[in-house]
Amino acid sequence: MDMHNVVIGKANVGPADVIAVARGNAKVELSGDALAEMAASRARIDALAAEPRPVYGVSTGFGALAVRHISPELRAQLQRSLVRSHAAGMGPQVEREVTRALMLLRLKTLASGRTGVRPVVAETMAAILNADITPVVHEFGSLGCSGDLAPLSHCALTLMGEGLAYGPDGTVRDAGELLAEHGIAPIELAEKEGLALINGTDGMLGMLVMAIADLARLFTVADVTAAMSLEALLGTERVLLPELHAIRPHPGQAASAANMLKVLEGSGLTGHHQDDAPRVQDAYSIRCAPQVAGAGRDTLTHAQLVADRELAAAVDNPVVLPDGRVESNGNFHGAPVAYVLDFLAIAAADLGSVAERRTDRLLDKNRSHGLPPFLADDPGLDSGLMIAQYTQAALVSENKRLAVPASVDSIPSSAMQEDHVSMGWSAARKLRQAVDNLARVLAVELVASARALEIRTYSHTGGDSPLAPATAAAVAAAREAGVGGPGADRFLAPDLEAAYRFVRGGALVTAVETVTGPLA
Repeated sequence: MDMHNVVIGKANVGPADVIAVARGNAKVELSGDALAEMAASRARIDALAAEPRPVYGVSTGFGALAVRHISPELRAQLQRSLVRSHAAGMGPQVEREVTRALMLLRLKTLASGRTGVRPVVAETMAAILNADITPVVHEFGSLGCSGDLAPLSHCALTLMGEGLAYGPDGTVRDAGELLAEHGIAPIELAEKEGLALINGTDGMLGMLVMAIADLARLFTVADVTAAMSLEALLGTERVLLPELHAIRPHPGQAASAANMLKVLEGSGLTGHHQDDAPRVQDAYSIRCAPQVAGAGRDTLTHAQLVADRELAAAVDNPVVLPDGRVESNGNFHGAPVAYVLDFLAIAAADLGSVAERRTDRLLDKNRSHGLPPFLADDPGLDSGLMIAQYTQAALVSENKRLAVPASVDSIPSSAMQEDHVSMGWSAARKLRQAVDNLARVLAVELVASARALEIRTYSHTGGDSPLAPATAAAVAAAREAGVGGPGADRFLAPDLEAAYRFVRGGALVTAVETVTGPLA
């Protein structure tokens, strides 16, 4: 699909589309079949609105207030009041990419024709996305049930020309002024439209899709840094042989082992674990690296399955079914998404934990097989990477706290009408932090393993470099990216930040793949 033109129709929006719009500013457009389907389902809503009997979301109040029948002359006010009152977020503003992702996903559901909104509502949301106007959305306000209510309400407020939004220049301004500058007419909401704009799992789903993409890269990074640490510690690559992983057939484990074996191909350092201080086996953090990373990879596969199913969903209440019936339902409950968000946070925490153990082993002269204490230039005078490991340990500890599940909590709301909620938005927010922390943890392992490999190279008595070609490429690319090598102590924070950018942006994997070819 054209990165600059995401067509939203009755067919599904995929993960790549979400990332293209959220992070790449791709333009969106509505297909003709989507517009036709919306018009058809809207006709059904209009017919229900004309009937004397109350219909939830069309001619009643909401939540615990659904017992009141609203007369026709008050229904526009009903929808306005719904959005205004539910735009009750507090706390820090969420990232622009999160808001764009949740808007795209709500637009995708509107375009399905299952919500009963007029086509103009979807067209206006598409115009706002394309104008790079981003509603101000706050950290707190969603319980992950009845949809991400407060976040989506802040977006719906912008469609009405109210509230605050970021303009294309990143300045927060009055939403009505921004719409006027871009020739976008604000929406006067009709029956059910306010409810349809806010009743979905779009925020937590958007964050899940982006976290999956980020973690897929970081699992590959972890295989690379684990291989570099194994090589620097003179470990054996024989534990990575495919026949060993075939007898425990977890796909992720096999993929991680294969990645590490590719990275270590041609190394002159591996397999020397009995030369200086004989040891029968490497420590778990080295020997079991594929098992830990592989379990995370398989978790990621499951999370992608859930995300794909949710991307195929039309979440609203009530919904207009293909046969024209309008039915209440509970599909807005975020449990399926919340569970995998929490599951991924656990995987991210454990992957960081095992990476930190490898780093600590590289720095400890009693376990590093000939490397200087803390990889310092002049130990005692210099501290080397001692405190880099402290920083890494702090990040690992923080990720362990973030791994505590949000989805096991529930606080009843709406006068006990909504008496069990998913807390999926909270699970997504903490996962975003955990993913970023993991990138920093792996960056520290990269700094340590690269320095250790260079020290091994300096002490090598042969002619050619003893490093595997792929790890040598990783070290060289890291140095070009501003990650300093061995030497006297210096201001270390810039090195760590450069390593973080190198890891997070994908440059480490790119450098290695120039030698190995594509990694899993």
